[in-house]
Amino acid sequence: MKKLIGYLVTGFIGGMTCFVLIKATQSSEKTIAPMNSSPAKLVSQSSFLAVPDFINAAESATPTVVHIYAEETNERVEDRYRNQRRADPFGFSIEDFFGGGDFFGRNHYRKSGAGSGVIISSDGYIVTNNHVAGFADDITVTTTDGKKYNAKKIGTDPASDLALLKIEAGSKLPFMQYGDSDKVKVGEWVLAVGNPFDLTSTVTAGIVSAKGRSLNISDTEKPMNSFIQTDAAVNPGNSGGALVDTYGKLVGINTAIATPTGAFAGYSFAIPSNRVKVIIDKILKFGNIERAELGVGGYDVDETLVKEFDLPVKEGFYVDGLESRGSARMAGFLPGDVVVKVNNKKIKSYDDIESILNTSNVGETLDVVVNRAGKEIKISTLLRKPKS
Repeated sequence: MKKLIGYLVTGFIGGMTCFVLIKATQSSEKTIAPMNSSPAKLVSQSSFLAVPDFINAAESATPTVVHIYAEETNERVEDRYRNQRRADPFGFSIEDFFGGGDFFGRNHYRKSGAGSGVIISSDGYIVTNNHVAGFADDITVTTTDGKKYNAKKIGTDPASDLALLKIEAGSKLPFMQYGDSDKVKVGEWVLAVGNPFDLTSTVTAGIVSAKGRSLNISDTEKPMNSFIQTDAAVNPGNSGGALVDTYGKLVGINTAIATPTGAFAGYSFAIPSNRVKVIIDKILKFGNIERAELGVGGYDVDETLVKEFDLPVKEGFYVDGLESRGSARMAGFLPGDVVVKVNNKKIKSYDDIESILNTSNVGETLDVVVNRAGKEIKISTLLRKPKS
């Protein structure tokens, strides 16, 4: 009898164990929703295949992205050619003699181009790339509902390839909120919104492929080292458009593609929204941005440098040389100083200093902390124009 009862108990426990395991397996096959309430819902039959639903993000982002057509006026063309003649009075071209206008630059070709822009305020401020609108003074903005507006150029920053425009719509406009690009993760889904080729209001999806990419977007400026790389399809006409997260918030301004053909080949790059916000705020304050330089030469601190110069710090930027009339020398820097902080940001290499300079303007003052022979000294440094 006791053996029979033991068999029954064992069988009951085994049956309950199987039941619990089956229920657990069934629940794991259901869609797993994120703990935060993102507008992008997960849609799948298995948690391992879950992909975001971009409908809400696309619906909120698309009305805030505009088409931009920019063109030089005849007056601007004449000024451009007149300045060229002053710089090189003997540099006549074939165009000057055959069909390109007279010696004074009249009737020369007018530069024009098209791209995208993002409305960032209800009163009509629009951010775009400098290469989309910086060269022009006749700018037309077309919103997704087909309305056209003449845009005023508020200011530009060629070094970061950003420009700020303003339209007067007479009513509040839909606008895109900034996201936090520092929190964007590699592998995260994003949308590119813009006007590629002759197609308007186009949305493509991809993931963040890398962060902190260095690109030289200007022949006259230093490379920027903070681009977001994505595999969302971006083509000519997308420049100045939005890179948005699954909440529909702005995490970047689409700017460039890596391509052997001129069309999308799998790699596109966006200026991070946190940098965009800083630059745009400065354009609102100063107008056109004049890029500043510190005027120092030297080395990133590493183990070899610490041993060679018996440095009291293990990281920072070692100052080896100073420009004669540069910002650093005029502020009181000395060779042998190690820059350890700028505006309360810890400095590990010159790239950290460059990142701050890229969002600073001539005339601003930086709070720089240097380690000088083991003692930290705070130096207020007025940013001056670079030597030409």
